[in-house]
Amino acid sequence: MRVVNDVLEIAEKIKTMEIRGAGKIARFAALALQIQAEKSKAQTADELWNETKEAARLLYHTRPTAVSLPNALRYVTYRAKAAYSGGASLEELRFVIINSAKEFIHNSENAVKRIAEFGAKRIEDGDIIMTHCHSKAAIGVMKKAWEDGKDIKVIVTETRPLYQGKLTAKELAEAGIPVIYVVDGAARHYMKMTDKVVMGADSITANGAVINKVGTALLALTAKEHRVWVMIAAETYKFHPETLLGQLVEIEERDPYEVVPKEELATWPKNIVVKNPAFDVTPPEYIDVIITEKSVIPPSAAIAILKEEFGWALKYTEPWED
Repeated sequence: MRVVNDVLEIAEKIKTMEIRGAGKIARFAALALQIQAEKSKAQTADELWNETKEAARLLYHTRPTAVSLPNALRYVTYRAKAAYSGGASLEELRFVIINSAKEFIHNSENAVKRIAEFGAKRIEDGDIIMTHCHSKAAIGVMKKAWEDGKDIKVIVTETRPLYQGKLTAKELAEAGIPVIYVVDGAARHYMKMTDKVVMGADSITANGAVINKVGTALLALTAKEHRVWVMIAAETYKFHPETLLGQLVEIEERDPYEVVPKEELATWPKNIVVKNPAFDVTPPEYIDVIITEKSVIPPSAAIAILKEEFGWALKYTEPWED
């Protein structure tokens, strides 16, 4: 059993956040399984299935919070498992894995376009929008509104400690959109001039709570205080199936050296502990709508999306765990 080097490299890039953003992570996870099937030296269907499970397990443990990653793995491996259990030959199984991965990637890319179309309709000419972190779905909404001729400005928070806001600011500016780039702590100061908040999501739970980059909940709370609409742009594969069973979402704790450089931290008093949670949880009452590729829904309708997309999760064993 051997996981190919390209898959190991993708897993490492996801873990170190060289590959970042829930949608991009999901697409690369599916691509990794595709590459594993394409480059595998397996001689039998048994060997290929075991390699696929090993690759999926490796990828699954790279980022515990972004549910898009396991949902991508589930999409491919459930179809592969069904084919394998049905007696597929080596080449038939290889085809199913490759085709399922390509299908997931295609659906994911189209989902972002559909979300942009739905979301842009809810942006008005003259709106000033605030956003946080770097979300392709959220950026898509703003770019589509701009392309539709709406005169908008976007306030982008820097998003400490890895400054994903810089990526968002540059991407929006390259599209021609006027951007105001601010430190995270200035969000409340600028909320009084904001018309709408548009952000992405890494995971969405059965009750409509949103797990996203740390700082999202503070923005949503500030927006509620100022009676500013909060719109979350998220593909349906970011809805968290395990939360139907009451499972809590694990919040990833990242390296403290992302917050304080190692050399500097070494000089600090030893009774200072630096914590670096990557995500926080925004309660559904702070969110007005969730924009998916299927429709625009209130947070309370999240459970309907979960049942429609992941009804099989109620059984629950991961396909790579047997």
